[in-house]
Amino acid sequence: MTQSIGDAYAEWEEKTLSHLLKRFPERKKTFQTSSGIPIKRCYLPTDSDPDYLDKLGFPGEYPFTRGVQPTMYRGRLWTIRQYAGYATAEETNRRFRYLLEQGQTGLSVAFDLPTQIGLDPDHPLAEGEVGRVGVSLSSFEDMARLFEGIPLDRVSTSMTINAPAAILLAMYVAVAKRQGVKLEELRGTIQNDILKEYVARGTYIFPPKPSIRLVTDTFHYCQEKLPHWNIISISGYHIREAGASAIQEVAFTFANAIAYVEAALKAGLKIDDFAPRLAFFFSADRNFLEEIAKFRAARRLWADIMRNRFGAEDPRSWRLRFHTQTAGSSLTAQQPENNVIRVALQALSAVFGGTQSLHTNSMDEALGLPTETAVRIALRTQQIIAHETGVGDTIDPLAGSYAIESLTDAIEAGVLEYIERIDHLGGALTAIEIGFIQREISESAFQMQRAIDNAEEIVVGVNDFMTDEKITITPLKVDPVVEASQKEQLMVFRSQRNENQAKQLLNNLTETARGDGNLIPSFIECIEGHLTLGEICTQLREIWGEYEAPPIL
Repeated sequence: MTQSIGDAYAEWEEKTLSHLLKRFPERKKTFQTSSGIPIKRCYLPTDSDPDYLDKLGFPGEYPFTRGVQPTMYRGRLWTIRQYAGYATAEETNRRFRYLLEQGQTGLSVAFDLPTQIGLDPDHPLAEGEVGRVGVSLSSFEDMARLFEGIPLDRVSTSMTINAPAAILLAMYVAVAKRQGVKLEELRGTIQNDILKEYVARGTYIFPPKPSIRLVTDTFHYCQEKLPHWNIISISGYHIREAGASAIQEVAFTFANAIAYVEAALKAGLKIDDFAPRLAFFFSADRNFLEEIAKFRAARRLWADIMRNRFGAEDPRSWRLRFHTQTAGSSLTAQQPENNVIRVALQALSAVFGGTQSLHTNSMDEALGLPTETAVRIALRTQQIIAHETGVGDTIDPLAGSYAIESLTDAIEAGVLEYIERIDHLGGALTAIEIGFIQREISESAFQMQRAIDNAEEIVVGVNDFMTDEKITITPLKVDPVVEASQKEQLMVFRSQRNENQAKQLLNNLTETARGDGNLIPSFIECIEGHLTLGEICTQLREIWGEYEAPPIL
């Protein structure tokens, strides 16, 4: 009788390996992923689901485990989309032009904190924060300066903005109209993912119910006016950066996505009208094999959720399309040149995992605002992977690996378990309100940090392989002139408007906000009537109030 693979491995382990392990003990007691999935010493065919070939399918076909397009990178490389935002619109415009000249294929806008929470530069709470972590943008003219000389019908733009996302989209539309660009030619993504702000990031403004309304109003408007615009980028990245594991990242992202889909259906939208335009945003973190498996499992899970849970019939609705960013939280101030290696490996995991769009972090981001040299190296990292490694020449090259298939199955099972728990609680909104998701992320972050502090997890240059070199940190300093200049420009901008018209526009906005009409046309009218982001958000605050986070016990 032929000996099975499992029996043969057991015999080898008993006769040979056990003897060697006495002489050469393994370096750790336990080996596991960030999600706590045990890593086996050696994977066998028996460690994969015997029906894994059925789960794999073909690229571009359900369940999309191997990719959402039938040719993947053989037909078109992923979009190289570097994230940038510098103090003023003019400075950011210069960086955008530089990146486009260097071969970047998509723009991604970082906004400062006041913009993210709907405050104009002259608001008292904005003092000292104007232009500090991104571009300061409060008016139609700011948006116009941001994209001066950049034809909006020829670039794809992503905007990382959430609470006031609908208003920033209105500004973008207004600028496109000024450029003479047809709205149906606009391509890009608005993050528009408010639920993750309540659990992981904190740049919320309004309570959940009106915030969800802004999301679905955006869905409605884009369906009618912006056919090539991604209506939301549901973000696991910030959840992961807050300390979640790989399984938690996918599970909580999909729980939020389910909530958005349910809200859209309740608002009267049809699943196959909006589902093909849902986009996602994930992190590529440190555990190389787990990250590859995570992306593959996520595609399969989303296809099942859309087809079987929501009854979507259009295959485009089943496809998980996602942008990836390398893990900012993995970057170290110590030996910052090591970050080049970290970023390259994380980017490679995203490509192996089949991402549609990728941002690579710069090596000096743990020290300050990225320098041009560091940004160029980050960009070249993607270009080298794309053009010199050959990894895009075949689709899903690690498929069939015993380890990859086993990890893909394990992540899928872990995500489903979390989604079932959240469903039992009443859905993502309830899970957020009672602090369940926040507590799970906090516990995961604590466990990971404890492992690093105890040197159970090695971070090169931080808790091992350290040097005595002194790190020279040049702190990021935003010139106070920037804030003064933004305030002055804002004053000039307001002085050019018809105040009676501005008051009438705010009255119209109030009436729409108190009713159930779509707010996006009102936002566009307000923007074109020279009202500012802060003025619009202040009006909405008076109607809806502000969200106060509950204590997490």
